[in-house]
Amino acid sequence: MAEWFNSDEFWARFEDHVFTPARLEGARVEVERFMALFAVHPPAMILDLGCGPGRHALEFARRGFRVTGVDRTRHYLDKARAAAEAESLEIEFIESDMRNFVRPDSFDAAINYFTAFGYFDDPEDDLKVVRNVCASLKPGGRLLIDVAGKEIIAARYQARGWDRHGDTIVLEERRLFDGWKRLESRWTMIRGTERYESSVILRLYSGAELENVLRQAGFTRIELYGRLNGSPYDQAAERLIAVATK
Repeated sequence: MAEWFNSDEFWARFEDHVFTPARLEGARVEVERFMALFAVHPPAMILDLGCGPGRHALEFARRGFRVTGVDRTRHYLDKARAAAEAESLEIEFIESDMRNFVRPDSFDAAINYFTAFGYFDDPEDDLKVVRNVCASLKPGGRLLIDVAGKEIIAARYQARGWDRHGDTIVLEERRLFDGWKRLESRWTMIRGTERYESSVILRLYSGAELENVLRQAGFTRIELYGRLNGSPYDQAAERLIAVATK
């Protein structure tokens, strides 16, 4: 069975749903908070793993960081390169599956943001990703992973939802399966007479489970937060954010 995330059509059709204007604009504040959590400053080397159209990579580069963005979707990388060229920013963009990218002892910090983790049927693939990132970081380097934590989903679960973007409506139908290990979201895009459907399947992690995977990958210290402002991962958390130090 084809892996949903390896569909170029999926990423093209749902681009406006995933990368809304508010999310693109929010990159500036998010990068400020990444810098605070990492305690890094230009010209540090940053890895943006699962960079999409480059919203964070571009913002890091504007601030003087040296940046490598990695993504499997050529359409997004083409947009990111064009945006970087328009601003005369030097950013390295690489087309690669995140399971395959590794560059030993090269980066001061890495981000894997906005639920770009947990895509794979085999949990060993998730472990491979974070092992590769750990190997790619310099000693003392840090990785930030942002996902929808299992505890948050349990507290706020909704079986259905929808969003409107201009003349486009996206419906989502969700189901938990495999003993709370995974979540399937059925996305239906409706634009006039056009209709397109696809399923997104994510492996879910609790705070403890994500911490365990990161320790298995070789990280020595893991801090869990509920927001990018550094607030605790507790009953008020909005996201599960792990900052892991090599």
